[in-house]
Amino acid sequence: MTLAPTVPFSTSSAPEKLVGFDQAAWFYDALARLVFGSSQQAAQQSALRGLPGGAPHVLILGGGTGWVLGEVLRRVPAATVLYLEASPKMLARARARLACELPQAVGRVEFRHGTQAALQPAERFGAIITFFVLDCIPSADLRTALAQLRAAQHPGAPWLVADFRPARRGWRHWLLQLMYLFFRLTTGLRARDMPDVRTALGSLGLAAGSPQLFFGGAIEALIFTENPTAAQP
Repeated sequence: MTLAPTVPFSTSSAPEKLVGFDQAAWFYDALARLVFGSSQQAAQQSALRGLPGGAPHVLILGGGTGWVLGEVLRRVPAATVLYLEASPKMLARARARLACELPQAVGRVEFRHGTQAALQPAERFGAIITFFVLDCIPSADLRTALAQLRAAQHPGAPWLVADFRPARRGWRHWLLQLMYLFFRLTTGLRARDMPDVRTALGSLGLAAGSPQLFFGGAIEALIFTENPTAAQP
């Protein structure tokens, strides 16, 4: 199911406490490039190869300042998008970026302030994109959050993931610990550990092929689809 060709901009009535990465909005992209170079964007581009053709209705959760939005609309020009972001400042930057770079696509994107909890019961998507956002969900909330997203996934729709890989030791472990500490201090991030996304989504009846690895194996791109051998959750 897709939306009509014109989808107006909108902002939900999400609680004001949803500020997400507001305090990091002005430096987040520059910091990511400084630390990871092009690795994060390369991982996202790899995962986006799983986008379906045609005119899918796409959910982008936590897309930040909007780079990935432009990539989606360039790859699938007929797509409509719900851009769901917890940071009002990130949301504003993404809206401005789209108007500047792809003004012809403005009518096909709905901007909504909130998290996965702001999804409407009847909303369904032909693709779900969660890039570098599942790592921000506290462990105690992860199961519920993933179930909410899974309920909004059309049968057969891909779920595209680009994120850091869990690590219990070595330099990747200390990199994750440093990042969580930094964003805990600068944004109040409540999450403490990188979740095992493959296992968590596997419990919801999804499976991914071999990951594409970046930044020395610290970052991975995964394309999840329904696992025909798994019992439905």
